[in-house]
Order: sequence, then C-alpha cells, then structure tokens
Amino acid sequence: MINRPTILQQLRAGRVIAGMQSFSASPVLVEAMGHAGMDFVVVDMEHCPTGLETLTQLVRAADATGITPLVRVPELEPLTISRALDVGAAGIVLPHASTERCRAAVAACRYAPQGRRGACPVVRSAGYLPEDWESHARHANESVLVIPLVEDASALDEIEAILDLDGVEVVFVGPFDLSISLGLGSADYRHPRMAQVLRDVVAAAAMRRKFVMTTVGATIDNAYAAKLINFGVQMLSFSADVAVFMNACRGAVRARDNATRAA
Repeated sequence: MINRPTILQQLRAGRVIAGMQSFSASPVLVEAMGHAGMDFVVVDMEHCPTGLETLTQLVRAADATGITPLVRVPELEPLTISRALDVGAAGIVLPHASTERCRAAVAACRYAPQGRRGACPVVRSAGYLPEDWESHARHANESVLVIPLVEDASALDEIEAILDLDGVEVVFVGPFDLSISLGLGSADYRHPRMAQVLRDVVAAAAMRRKFVMTTVGATIDNAYAAKLINFGVQMLSFSADVAVFMNACRGAVRARDNATRAA
C-alpha cells in the first residue's frame, strides 16, 4: 500500500484533486488511474452491477497504486455501507442527499459512540486484527469521508443544513440529475442557472471551510475543468472510465471514416 496525504489533507492544503468514476469495475483501469497520478476513484455501485467481492479487488488495486477508493453506494443501508468500509473504502458517496439522509449516513460510517457502524476487528480495513482497536476506531471515525450527492432541486434548499453537519466535509454537485430536476434538461455548468447554483454551493461551503466536488461530464475537457476550478471547485471527477473509453472508440471510428472518405 502506498501512503499519501488523505483527500481532506490535500483539500485543506488548497490543492485541487482529480479522479474518475469506475463503471467498468476493472482493477486494471483503477491501477491505470493511480499510475497516471489521479487522486481518487469512485466505484459506482448505484448504477452498475458491481458486487462486494469485485469492490474488494478494486480497493486493493487502488491501494496498490496510491489512489483513494470511494464508493457510490446503491442505497442508504447501514450494512451495505459498513461492508464497503470494511473492505477498505475510504468513504462513501451518498446519492440523493438530504439533511436526514446525510445524518443517517454519517452515523452508519462511524463506530460508537460517534455512530452505529458495526465493529469487527478481523476485517481488511482494520488490518485483520489491530493491536489497538480504540486507536483504529478513532482514526477510522476521523478519516472516513461521507460525500453527499446533491442531485435534486430539494437538496439545494437544504444545502446549508447539509454543510453544517458534523462529518460532512465535501459535497458533490451532480449536474446531470440536478439539471433535470431543475427543469433544465441535461444542462451542464455552461448554462447560467447551473453556473449560479455551483457558485452558490461553493460559497456556502467556503463559509464553513468545507469543499465542493463535481464532474466535468462525459468527456475529459481541460478547458471546462479549468472553468470549474475558477468557480472554486477543488475536487473534480473526470467522467467515468467507460465513457472515456467510449469517446476514444468513437474518435477512432470517426478517424477511420474521415480517412476512408478522403481516399
């Protein structure tokens, strides 16, 4: 395992960090992300059929290459969350955030007395039998990330309450679902309403010394990413591995077709 500063340590140092979402559930691609220098990977278990055993291999691949593994859980279910953390995930992304759901997620991610996470020393995240359980539990409670996914218009009404929660240090603004919820179609931050939403969330987070994550969408667009960074976003997801691969394949097909027509 490669030791490196945690996500929060990097954010608090003012660094912009970058990652990608794993939809393919491929350990090879997770390793590639790590070797390329990305900071985190979000393993999607909400929209993808990825199971616990596969998640374990993806976490191992992340640990081997120094990239922080996070899990987008399929539901707010304490056992699902606990098992994801037990195999070594550094935190969760919680879909459809609300104040009540975030409070419950924080409790599910923390050991007693701060939460209700089930305690077992013989799991991967604990090193299979730590010599000092109290020290391990304390560190786990302090370091686990609970990242609410703000993807519903109703969550914007609760954003200050969500950011005020102890245990929520980063919020993830999901532009695709959120724009649809706002009646804007599948708009991104080039739309003035979406741009203002992002600015407002960044401002609310900054007032609390907390951080905002979002995605550049379905492509790796460096100019667009720079715009989001200028808005104050410090945690960027550069699409999903399958989408990046699909766009590369489409580009290759276009190149073939163009060459064929030119001939």
